[in-house]
Formats: sequence, structure tokens, C-alpha cells
Amino acid sequence: MQNNKKPRKPNRYTVIIQRIFDDHYVPGEMEFEFERDEAEAIAAELEIKLPKNVGDIFYSFRYRSELPEPIKLTAEPGLEWIIEGAGRARYRFKQVKLSRIVPREDLITVKIPDSTPEIIGANALGDEQALLAKVRYNRLIDVFLGVAAYSLQNHLRTTVKSLGQIEIDEIYVGVSSNGQQYVIPVQAKGGKDKHGVTQTEQDIRCCEQKFPDLICRAVSAQFMEDNRIAMFELTVEDSQIKVIREKHYKLVPSSEISAGDLNVYSRME
Repeated sequence: MQNNKKPRKPNRYTVIIQRIFDDHYVPGEMEFEFERDEAEAIAAELEIKLPKNVGDIFYSFRYRSELPEPIKLTAEPGLEWIIEGAGRARYRFKQVKLSRIVPREDLITVKIPDSTPEIIGANALGDEQALLAKVRYNRLIDVFLGVAAYSLQNHLRTTVKSLGQIEIDEIYVGVSSNGQQYVIPVQAKGGKDKHGVTQTEQDIRCCEQKFPDLICRAVSAQFMEDNRIAMFELTVEDSQIKVIREKHYKLVPSSEISAGDLNVYSRME
């Protein structure tokens, strides 16, 4: 039987980012910069309708979506292309060491009494918002890092020198039992979102510039299967994202935490 199914056309974001890459890339090049308004010129030429926020094209490939396969195939062995900010309305394609952060399968899941207000759980919009709310109401930053932490602002949009405009999902400040003070940028990962060096690096650089007297501890939270939440403390080393610590939590009614569970937790660090 003949298959008359036509191949799916690439979406408009893919067409635009591929064209920008093709217009600039020279084989063997490790990085190059481009302007945001190039997307508008390409869209006008190809009669593509742009989103109201043109920057969403680049945000998508920086944090949510994979770059087109033809772009990925040009990367050197062991490297991958990323897009990072390069100033106001400017971006940079750059090859960095290939790194993927995924929750470990061999870690124990710690049960935490669920303090999420039912009305919040019933009305949260989207994975990211639901995850940020669960982390906030259950004080998972405090539990994970062992400090008293307080939400300062969510969806912080600001400008960072040499990077341009960025957005941090949520930012906390905290204090330890010894009086050390911290600034804690938090990424929320749900659905198909991926951990990447770009967001972690921008969060750290932002905190260094905006809160120079506080110790920066970058955290990422990610939904897992079975309603579990993976928490990572991350850093960037040699353009690679590295995990400092990782814990898995599950929010449950107190009645589901047994004496056996508590005995296991008593023997953990």
C-alpha cells in the first residue's frame, strides 16, 4: 500500500533559526554572533508570521527545544551548539562540551509531608508554575540546601552585562546557621524542558553582578515520573554544567510516611 503521507514541514522557528545559522556559519568556526532583527528580515522575505515577542524564537532553542538536526551535525565531535546572549538584542552561537543532566535512577526518594494548598494544586497553570509552587509551599529549597530560604521574586527579568536581557524562574535569598547569606536562583524544569549550561551560567552571572556580597547557589527542580521532584545544585566549570548535589523528593500525606521510612532517613547524611 502506497504511503501518500506528506512529510511534515518544519515549523517557523526552525526555519528562521536554520536560516540565521546558514547565513553566518563557516565550517570550522566555533562561535559567531547575530542580531535579533535578522529574524524579522528573514520572516518578511519568506512571508512567515512572527510571534509578538520575537525573542521567543531564541528563548525556545536556548531552553526548551532542540536545535535543527542540520545545525547539530556541524558540531565538532564531543561538542554541541548552544545559543547564549551577547548583549542587547544580540545572540551568540557557540560550541561547548556536550553535557546532559538527567535524574539518577539509583537515588532514594525522600517522602515529604505535602503542604501545598489544595486550591493551588487545583489551579496551577502549566508544569513550570505548578513546580515552582510546590517547591515554595513545601520549603524544598530549605530542605535541599539546609538553609532558611525566602522567595524574593519569581520570573525576574533583568539585564546582565555582556549577556543582555535574561529571565530567572525564581530567586531566593537564604541564611545558614553560621550566618552565611546566599542568593539562590531556581530553574523549574517540566515537560520537555532540558537542563543546559546557558541558563545555569546566566543565573550565576546575574547573581554575581546583582548580589556581589551573597554566595550564589544555583538550583534546578525537575518533575519526574510518579510525581517525584528531582532537585539539583549546579555549577558551571570549563563551559560544562556540573552537579554539586542531587536529591529526589515526593510530596505525600503524612499518613504515607512510615516508621520504616523515618528509620531509613535517620541513617542518611
